[in-house]
Amino acid sequence: MITLKQKLMAEFFGTFWLVFGGCGSAVLAALFLTSGASPTQLGIGFVGVSLAFGLTVLTMAYAIGHISGCHLNPAVTIGLVVAGRHPKSETFPYILMQVLGGIAGAGVLYLIASGKAGFSTAGGFASNGFADHSPGGYSMIAALVAEVVLTFFFLLIILGATDKRAPQGFAPIAIGLGLTLIHLIGIPVTNLSVNPARSTGPALFVGGWAIQQLWLFWLAPIVGAILAGVIYPMMAGDKNK
Repeated sequence: MITLKQKLMAEFFGTFWLVFGGCGSAVLAALFLTSGASPTQLGIGFVGVSLAFGLTVLTMAYAIGHISGCHLNPAVTIGLVVAGRHPKSETFPYILMQVLGGIAGAGVLYLIASGKAGFSTAGGFASNGFADHSPGGYSMIAALVAEVVLTFFFLLIILGATDKRAPQGFAPIAIGLGLTLIHLIGIPVTNLSVNPARSTGPALFVGGWAIQQLWLFWLAPIVGAILAGVIYPMMAGDKNK
């Protein structure tokens, strides 16, 4: 019998891994220039960062999915509760540990990143943003729509892949690739959140604009998740529970 304490430990370390691995790839490896007269870009870019986020979820889904369900995301927890897949009583404890795990992951990343001369959070530290702080200069409305829609489809993938009628054992692959795909779409718009815990961790270290814009990266993912939690059971029927 897995206890709530064990589930919460899994969510803490799982969310730590997501933020440290995903945001770490953006901060440390997205842009990497060799030294010398003719520097060469060896960084992983948008594609590499997208894949890194997907791999964090895929690996943790196999590592802790059997312990806590591997939510790693307040929006996922809320969406699963709305869909009848997760106990309502565990909602707040899950979200609390996810946020703490995200902050811890961002904290360790900060310690590592700040070990390089000239490091500054002025570059964003993988924080999510819109308007002047969107990588592509997208507006608040564009960011809001993108985050709602991409979270909605991410939750549909999670709910469908974990349906008891779906092929068994492959859910982590579908979910990890789904997260990779939505990052490929959304990084230019907001740096992509779809996860309030992932957004909160880096924002606390950047402060200022990142904190001021954080509301959108809580509101939009939760709205998208609730919509999916309502629509998937209607589409699939009740047997998936």
